[in-house]
Amino acid sequence: MDWEQVREQLEAILNTPVQTTRWAWEAWRREVKKHEAEPGAGDGSLIREGRLLFLAQKEGQDALLLAIQADAVSPVERRLVELTLESRKTQDKKPPALANEEERKAGMVRDWLRTQQELGLTQAEMPDALVSQLSLYSKKIPLLLYGDYTTSRRAHDRELKKLLESFFDADMTLIPLTDKEWLILGSEKILSMDTGDDKEDSDGETLEDRLAAIGHGLHEMLENEWVGECHLAIHYPILPAKSLYAAVLQLRETMMLGRTYHVGSNMHMPWELQLERLVHLVPEAEKASFLEQVLKRLDVAFDAETMTTLEQFFQLDCNVSETAKKLYIHRNTLLYRLDKFKQETGLDVRTFNNAVLVKIAMLLYKVTKRK
Repeated sequence: MDWEQVREQLEAILNTPVQTTRWAWEAWRREVKKHEAEPGAGDGSLIREGRLLFLAQKEGQDALLLAIQADAVSPVERRLVELTLESRKTQDKKPPALANEEERKAGMVRDWLRTQQELGLTQAEMPDALVSQLSLYSKKIPLLLYGDYTTSRRAHDRELKKLLESFFDADMTLIPLTDKEWLILGSEKILSMDTGDDKEDSDGETLEDRLAAIGHGLHEMLENEWVGECHLAIHYPILPAKSLYAAVLQLRETMMLGRTYHVGSNMHMPWELQLERLVHLVPEAEKASFLEQVLKRLDVAFDAETMTTLEQFFQLDCNVSETAKKLYIHRNTLLYRLDKFKQETGLDVRTFNNAVLVKIAMLLYKVTKRK
């Protein structure tokens, strides 16, 4: 149970500070016995040194307690708090309710995916029995979600599914893969959502543009309304019966590449990571050798300002004017930085061949400097 949330709720209701503290379990039991003759005393609470102590729960050899100033709580409020805590503990002891039918089916798909992975397969078609369980006959858009949160902030599958269906206004299939990882399958219909009256603009959009818009919108919603920071990868539409397992492998690879080569990014798309995928396949010794040959002085070549400048320059297709605007610097300042980089490395990123070399070197440098 999240006792920090309980503490905050009690604090708000009683309008007085509530603190958590720990005692040795045996010390708590001795103190309870010592105060058992006092009015209102019991196993659930006692007063010691002006503080009213409530037993939240036993944790191993410790007692987790909630402490309140004794004179801030009336006898009636004390009893109500005891009953509330007892009710919470009773609910925790109840066996979890059986998963509903949809969760059971999702669990079957998860187990099948795990089995294929344990067998070391790279391609596998789903058995017809599984396809029919979740009606996975039509094309779906697969997304992989990873919750980058602490274990104390556990997310609940039903809450997540409700958020997804509210966001897309459509039925969504949710398959929990691990405690922090979910496979999301949405109908192709979500591609046509939110086009509104901008039909002329939407006509010029590519499939990648639409998928990116879906991904960024969903990621923003999840970070604001769910458990905080998370990573999201999206894939092209697939036929789950034929390609679900391969799509999951590709989504995991996409997320790994994005988190490895673009640390500040939380939205990962395979069509933006094709060069990273190729570079990742290069043996470690070859990576180091390439860096040494292309850039002799890495610390000088890739200081923080230069890295930021080059990343924006490449992101904006080596356009000097647009990069200067993006960085909020004068065009001449940007040209000075590029000339300085050329003097230090012998590489002019305004030429195609040198730009390719430096782009690859930057990707390798991001990985090697963390090792």
